[in-house]
Amino acid sequence: MTTLSVVIPAYNEQEGITDIVHRVLAIKSDLAQVGVRDLELIVVNDCSSDKTAEIASSIEGVRLISHAKNKGYGGALKTGFCHAQGELIGFLDADGTYPPEYFPQLCQVALNGAELVIGSRMAGAKSQMPLIRRIGNLFFAKLLSIVSRQHVTDSASGMRVFKSQLLERIYPLPNGLNLTPIMSVRAIHENVKMSEVPIPYSQRQGESKLNWVRDGMVFLQSIIWTALTYNPVRILGLIGLALLGLSMVVGLEIVIARLSGVVFLGAGGVATLFVGLVAALTGINIFALGVTFNYLVALFNKRPIRQGIFGRGLFNPPLDHHFGWMGALALIAGFFLGSVSLALGVNGWDIARLWMYMLVSAMLILVGMQLIIYWIILRVLDELSQREILTQKDMDMSLTPEEAEVTLTPKEA
Repeated sequence: MTTLSVVIPAYNEQEGITDIVHRVLAIKSDLAQVGVRDLELIVVNDCSSDKTAEIASSIEGVRLISHAKNKGYGGALKTGFCHAQGELIGFLDADGTYPPEYFPQLCQVALNGAELVIGSRMAGAKSQMPLIRRIGNLFFAKLLSIVSRQHVTDSASGMRVFKSQLLERIYPLPNGLNLTPIMSVRAIHENVKMSEVPIPYSQRQGESKLNWVRDGMVFLQSIIWTALTYNPVRILGLIGLALLGLSMVVGLEIVIARLSGVVFLGAGGVATLFVGLVAALTGINIFALGVTFNYLVALFNKRPIRQGIFGRGLFNPPLDHHFGWMGALALIAGFFLGSVSLALGVNGWDIARLWMYMLVSAMLILVGMQLIIYWIILRVLDELSQREILTQKDMDMSLTPEEAEVTLTPKEA
């Protein structure tokens, strides 16, 4: 049998705290049916200026913890987590938007092997969520799915159940409202076994404290920056590839125009060419920077290097291992094309016929140098990341009696 500790962060929630507390306490018998023997209810009063603390303390079965200073939504939750005694920890808001009656279902999934169970408001159950928030949550769920390569329907749900030992793997967490999306990002990248359970969502009691513009920007920044600390190439690589794709489209357009007999470019053509050149160089730098950061993250955390943008198997060995020969090939092609163009120009060819070839030559040389430089940097980082592992392997090296022939000295004999 297991104990569930439910944490409710409360800041000026006198209008709804009584109802949500009684609803949580009422699920005790339902929890017992799924194998949860006891329920601990912790209300964290985050320095409320109304009667929230007074009301909560008057209800039997509530363990009240009060902050002397306001620490924010995440800070209140972390205080509750620290004081929770259950093997399972759950939390939900004090405003009545989340249904505590679904805790038994979440606990059952957790007891069947999941380490983190999220009550998803976006998985098809009845929802009274305002349209603007629904759109925002869909966006953040899609963003998290892209940066993590795992399908997520609700990245910021405020109703969850997790195993208490999970905190060591997903800390640190912030003190603000962005605790939930950062928890999701960390859990996915820490290979936590996650599950989602559809839950209904209700209109809140009292005035909402969520500012969808300000908090939406915080959520966006939180998801991106946290993902960058785990797998930078997933985000930077996609940006780099998008820029390279743009440069290829521009290049194709220029080639088609040149083959069609266009020699001189107008203002629009020059601007397009400028965009293509900048996109190509920037794309390569951002892509290679993402790969470099992946090596640094692995080196810092002493973990295996996360390979690739689209997961393992697409490039074997990974694409960055090919930077060396790709750079050398670009350099050779650039110097050859540049030399031929200069020779033709010296021999009287009109520069109007050669400008594009000379431009492509310069681009190939710059790209080749960048790839070779990054290849050298990455190989050094790869060596450093493997050094401790290889050292330990050498230190542990030994031969079995079957593998070694032992010769005894006369004295030993």
